[in-house]
Amino acid sequence: MSTQQQSVAASFAFAHAASRHWRIAAAECLERIGPVAPEANLGFVYVTDAYAARVSELLELLRERTGIDHWVGTVGIGICATGREYLDEGAMAIMLGSFPGGSFRVLAPLRTPADLARDPLTIGGAAGNFAIVHADPRNAMLNSLLAELSRRLDSGFVVGGLTSSRAAHAQMADGVWEGGLSGVVFTDQVIVSTRLTQGCSPLGDPHVVTDVQRNVLIELDGRPALEVLRAEAGLTGARDLDRLGGTVFAALPVSDSETGDYLVRNVVGVDAERGLVAVGEAVRKGGKVMFCRRDRRSAAEDMARMLDSIKSGLYTRPRGGVYFSCLGRGTSLFGETSKELAMIREGLGDVPIVGFYCNGEISHNRLYGYTGVLTLFL
Repeated sequence: MSTQQQSVAASFAFAHAASRHWRIAAAECLERIGPVAPEANLGFVYVTDAYAARVSELLELLRERTGIDHWVGTVGIGICATGREYLDEGAMAIMLGSFPGGSFRVLAPLRTPADLARDPLTIGGAAGNFAIVHADPRNAMLNSLLAELSRRLDSGFVVGGLTSSRAAHAQMADGVWEGGLSGVVFTDQVIVSTRLTQGCSPLGDPHVVTDVQRNVLIELDGRPALEVLRAEAGLTGARDLDRLGGTVFAALPVSDSETGDYLVRNVVGVDAERGLVAVGEAVRKGGKVMFCRRDRRSAAEDMARMLDSIKSGLYTRPRGGVYFSCLGRGTSLFGETSKELAMIREGLGDVPIVGFYCNGEISHNRLYGYTGVLTLFL
């Protein structure tokens, strides 16, 4: 048995299919796409880890059948496409994009910031402006790599996700790689719009950290940290504290964000006697922290907010897009299979969207968790 879907918007074409056999899924995708537009020059491909051992053969097949030389993508425990997610089954999603000549280049794997020192990130003499990347979560230098890549781009903006796989952590970037960061860099000829959804609702305003030891919050606004958390989350007894995990989180506002973004971190422990709250990241004294709730209602509300925000800035129908979502979202936050993707489809219509479920998401110059990152090509 297999499933399939295809659509075309402007010069972007896409298809997705599921089958136990990768060749069957690939054949159905290619059949549904039909004749390849002569201007198509960049392919995006995402496959579930059931096909991880076959990505080299898949890439060779796609090049041969489409005539497109340049391909980027990766493996995920789950993948997504317009209105549909695939988890724990063999599946693939393919999108063929058409971009101006000289407006992009495939980024070969980078493993350390030093690799960027040898790469000017230019395309035919034009500066790189924006990048879509896939990264290996096992790379210990990933944070510094992202920061340096962002610094070298004109817009400073990188989006993408960390490969998730129970097999090979394969990335496609005009070849098949593991261990680094790869993808595609665009010049400012390629117009994009991108947004981040955190799936959270803040419980109150940010608080000034007035006393802290590394990741242990002692005082916020001069009050015991646990007292502040109890008040905002409506916690009373010890049983309420036991139920904190997975629902209430610490959020660290991003200082250089123009859209009020924040990094969400787990509350990893509390000390009821001393009024302490331990969070999943070191916090500096004088910095800010707030608390937020993540549940199905919050996730749906924040997704709706994100879609309203990205639609408000559109001046034309998007030609296509990519979506990177956390493995921890899906049915756990939206309650129904494919509900997350259905919301995007309801908000944008039948815009070709492909992507995957990540071990971590990339937006601007940072790694996030439990988030969704949507990027549209205009």
